[in-house]
Amino acid sequence: MSEAHSIEIEIPAGVYDRADKVLSSLMPDGVTLSRSRLQELIQSGAVFLEGKGAIKNSKHKVEPSERYRIDVPASRALETMAQNIPLDIVFEDDDLIIVNKPSGMVVHPARGADDGTLVNALLYHCGESLSGIGGVERPGIVHRIDKQTSGLLVVAKNDHTHEGLGLQFRAHSIHRVYRAICFGVPSLGSAKVMGMKGVSAQGGDIKVDLPLYRHPHDRLRMAVVEDGKRAVTYIRPIKPDASETIALVECRLETGRTHQIRVHMTHIGHPLLGDPLYGKGARHLSNNIDAELKDAIDTLDGQALHAAELGFIHPRTGEEVRFASEPPDSFARVQNLLS
Repeated sequence: MSEAHSIEIEIPAGVYDRADKVLSSLMPDGVTLSRSRLQELIQSGAVFLEGKGAIKNSKHKVEPSERYRIDVPASRALETMAQNIPLDIVFEDDDLIIVNKPSGMVVHPARGADDGTLVNALLYHCGESLSGIGGVERPGIVHRIDKQTSGLLVVAKNDHTHEGLGLQFRAHSIHRVYRAICFGVPSLGSAKVMGMKGVSAQGGDIKVDLPLYRHPHDRLRMAVVEDGKRAVTYIRPIKPDASETIALVECRLETGRTHQIRVHMTHIGHPLLGDPLYGKGARHLSNNIDAELKDAIDTLDGQALHAAELGFIHPRTGEEVRFASEPPDSFARVQNLLS
């Protein structure tokens, strides 16, 4: 657990901007505090302007020659036990680990799922070497994918890497490609789909630019909400079955909102197979579908969604890295039976 400590920063000449932005950019070598963490510290009264006391607003504007002291409390112990759960590790170095998460595994402990999670497994595998962004000891998680979604996830082993990856996620520069199997065949030639507000053609992709927020009547669901957070998904049809009842599609994320692909696909009339939240009862399989294919569909575990590609700039080396993973057997079986 990191001990409580203080950081002193003098504002250089010519700098006039928000305190959270400026102070996060002026950390000493080897120290990382994200803007969100600084905002928390400011709100808790832990950031002081010399001669004037604590500042209370992240929008406080700094001025040249001012001196600030940031009192960073000791990190809170993560109240989660390490568990010896096998991990499918695609890549690992001293800074990060790429995991191929199976469908059915929760990423982070939560109410009703306090063990058997990816974090439990990572604590066992990595020991003391997970990052502590946000004042919590060793969480490591930079982003998440849904419990029933399989595929690639990056985990940070230190604060420098966590912050560097976090900046790329916030800038929407992370390369993320998902494979999904949906009801029907999304098409650029569909007047119904292309006539929807927020849906347009971009090259060979269907671009869905529709804001998402918590469903007004169901807290477990997300929904397209006019004043929600901007969400952009690019959908490319890959391969339908012979009866055009279902199709394999590729989805690329510009943003990364909760349930984004699942909600956008449902909104345009093509929910994902096996989706227990957005696709249940939405469609029935055509009687024309091949019997072997139908049997394969019945074996799907959760929604047919797989995080197949992940790429980013490695925060330590500055090199672009990309990783790929094959879908789980049940998904692959359906995919391979398509025409």
